[in-house]
Amino acid sequence: MELLMAAKKSTTKPSSPKAGSPVKPAKKAATAKAPASATKKASTKSAVAKAASKAKAEPAASSAGLTEGSKAPSFSLPDETGTVVSSASLAGKPYVIYFYPKDDTPGCTKETCDFRDNLKAFNNAKVRVLGVSPDDPKRHAKFKEKYGLNFTLLSDVDKTLISAYGIWIKKLNYGREYMGVQRSTFIVDKAGKIAKAWNGVRVPGHVEAVLAAL
Repeated sequence: MELLMAAKKSTTKPSSPKAGSPVKPAKKAATAKAPASATKKASTKSAVAKAASKAKAEPAASSAGLTEGSKAPSFSLPDETGTVVSSASLAGKPYVIYFYPKDDTPGCTKETCDFRDNLKAFNNAKVRVLGVSPDDPKRHAKFKEKYGLNFTLLSDVDKTLISAYGIWIKKLNYGREYMGVQRSTFIVDKAGKIAKAWNGVRVPGHVEAVLAAL
């Protein structure tokens, strides 16, 4: 009997840990997760802030440029030959004036060649076409010769007319801010007012849209 009682005592485990024994931290995992969650929230807030900052830096295309019904700014600019063309010489006649950033670049070349290929339709409507960019007359002459352009290109090196039309704007490209020409087109009527305006032009189909609005 004594032997049996001794065996039972030796196999019985204590119900509670002894004093000084290490206690397992039951809530350690939950505590460890908290910093990760906070980091994730901070990262999300940072991404949202960056996106908002980028959106503010990039101006909306529709916000720039003169509106329809406004008086078209007067001008006196040299063409590709150096001959001065003025708005006064166009008085009483409708014309299309389009602004583009730079000669002989992909988008500007495509747009200009579209006007070239449709010039007969503009002539039939008795509407003159004028292209304007900050390039100097010499560069315009090369551009015109290279692509066989059949209408006038005006040089606005000082961006005087470009600024008057409100299309010298801040742009954003791959995170870099800079000032440039917003691709825009305006139909000016016989009274010298803007009959139709396109700001932030998308080249494909644009010339057709201008013709349809004459």
